[in-house]
Amino acid sequence: MSTSNRRAAFSQPTTNPATKFFEWKSNEKTFAYYDKETKANVSVELPFKFLVLDELHTVKGWNDATESGIYSNEVKYISKDELIVKPFKGNEIARGLYKDIKEKAKAAGGHYVKSIYIMLEGGEIANIQLKGAACQTWGDFTAKSKSRLVDEWVSVVGFDEAKKGSVKYTTPKFGYLCSLDGADADLADEAFNTLEAYLKSYLTKSEPVIAEIEVEVEVDDLEF
Repeated sequence: MSTSNRRAAFSQPTTNPATKFFEWKSNEKTFAYYDKETKANVSVELPFKFLVLDELHTVKGWNDATESGIYSNEVKYISKDELIVKPFKGNEIARGLYKDIKEKAKAAGGHYVKSIYIMLEGGEIANIQLKGAACQTWGDFTAKSKSRLVDEWVSVVGFDEAKKGSVKYTTPKFGYLCSLDGADADLADEAFNTLEAYLKSYLTKSEPVIAEIEVEVEVDDLEF
């Protein structure tokens, strides 16, 4: 392990090291992230290449009663770690294991989100937040190939069109691109150590922390 990797492992960053938070935009048929400075969504030109660093679970959404977004802490193990679901305005919505609070969170406007921390080309740490059909697509893609995520680039090469009832929607089309080379492997080690140092501190907190880079919430986002 290089000196920079050891430094990252012990630096214990207190702020989320992800610089961008990507969401799948069904109508636009691509990923986008919210730019805090311009206060606008920025679409990503496909193909979109990334390396997976870690996967967590959270709850997000929109609460009509408070006219504000819903958020929760992120957890590593959804079957045994407590989630605390809150609106940006107002009182706590639910607290407990996801299976026990799922219906209450859903009634308030919340939905499950898979939070995937990634490395972009050049070593930048970012995050992909998947829900509904996009999340299911990711699950299907990784179901039999999770071990490949360790040292292979993933690419979103396009999209698939689908329909539920009268509603048409799209999902990302994931594929494996190529293995990491030596330089990228070093960047991946450094990014992973930086992220895990942050998560080691973050996951011990009992209360959810509002992300510093806030994702724009669309009230009519597809839930399936």
